[in-house]
Amino acid sequence: MPDRKHATRAEERAAEIDISPTALLAQIETLTAERDAARATADEYLLALQRERAEFQNFKRRTAEERMRELGLAGEDLIRKVLALADDFDRAIETRPESIADDPWFEGIAAIDRKLRQLLESEGVSAIDASPGRPFDPREHEAITNVPGTGRPDGEIVEEIRRGYRLRDRVIRPALVAVASITEPND
Repeated sequence: MPDRKHATRAEERAAEIDISPTALLAQIETLTAERDAARATADEYLLALQRERAEFQNFKRRTAEERMRELGLAGEDLIRKVLALADDFDRAIETRPESIADDPWFEGIAAIDRKLRQLLESEGVSAIDASPGRPFDPREHEAITNVPGTGRPDGEIVEEIRRGYRLRDRVIRPALVAVASITEPND
């Protein structure tokens, strides 16, 4: 063994280290426990981060859906107002006097009506089919009167009173219709 008086600092430190198997096993066990605790903590942090990330993704998706729904509602209200204008055009075109049928002014009105219909179509608005002879569907039609004695089967549409519309796949305004009835109304 080197002389203690002339030993370097490194030699002195090496001599102080307990290298007995019992001490080394104790150190290994301590380090293994510290490593396992650190891994468990890291796993907890990773799980918490993954949960937060998933919650944030869900939050982003929900807010985007809510924003689209709000925009859709605002757009739907505007479309309902425009449909009232379309109804006015329908009435004006249907009740035009024969004397102005070929008038350029009336052709201009009809052109405006066509442009309005194209605009509605481009926004996903389509008319609900409520033509006479079709079966009544309460999801798309609103019966405002029953008409007995038409010779048509019960529940068949006799007349469309007001056009109904669908926005993409949702009915935004049911068609108002008169429906055939085989029973006489009570007096």
